Amino acid sequence: MPRSNDADDRHELISYTDDIYRTAEGSSHPLRRLFPTLDFYRQFGWNVYQSSRQARAGVYDEQQWSRTSHMVLKSLESVGVRIEIQGVQNIRSLDSPCVFVGNHMSMLETIVLPAIIQPVHNVTFVTKQSLLDYPVFRHILRSRNPVAVSRNNPREDFKVVMTEGKDRLDRGISIVVFPQTTRSATFDPAQFNTIGIKLASRAGVPVIPIALQTDAWGNGRRLKDFGRIDATKVVRFAFGPPISVTGRGEQQHQQVIDFIESKLAQWSR
Repeated sequence: MPRSNDADDRHELISYTDDIYRTAEGSSHPLRRLFPTLDFYRQFGWNVYQSSRQARAGVYDEQQWSRTSHMVLKSLESVGVRIEIQGVQNIRSLDSPCVFVGNHMSMLETIVLPAIIQPVHNVTFVTKQSLLDYPVFRHILRSRNPVAVSRNNPREDFKVVMTEGKDRLDRGISIVVFPQTTRSATFDPAQFNTIGIKLASRAGVPVIPIALQTDAWGNGRRLKDFGRIDATKVVRFAFGPPISVTGRGEQQHQQVIDFIESKLAQWSR
């Protein structure tokens, strides 16, 4: 049965009002706002360390993943970053797994999306292999059984996503795909490939588009995944209605692009 928007969603850690979440006034700490990058990574580092220990011990399950992801969300808010989430009712309405397809700006969405999606539907990611090799962090990500791609051989990566992604979906696990070739604060449809649509078509599941604005977590110079935290920016997530893929999926691919572009344009105003 589709999930309802009520207290039966017992594992949801984010409190929505009319299916919208906005950071409450007073969520940040005045001292932490002075050095947001330093203070955020202090909290984040301890979170990752504790989570990695649990993963190595085999006790880092779905609930722990969503809980520690939510802790990262709260850490961002504690240093002054404001967060808005809308469209979660579109996730709850599903009675099947799906492919989430979104634009890609920073490391933030990979870390925070589990706090939003996992309490409603089991989920994992298509992610780059290098993340599975990070010290400490690798234990966490490997425990979530992601679909890992090299980003060096597009043809081989496509085969991996089609095979392993369908396997996860057949087992009731939704997949998050970021089709952009690289992260960017701007959205270029020409760089937004159709791999998510093709995966959904092959598995016979719907697509949910995600528009996101997460450049408050910057890309670093030496370590791209860990850049400056800009607490003056708002982090936004929007989930669109489920889309059934038919034929070659060109129309559905354009629907995803249109949803992302419309939200980014709305937010820029």
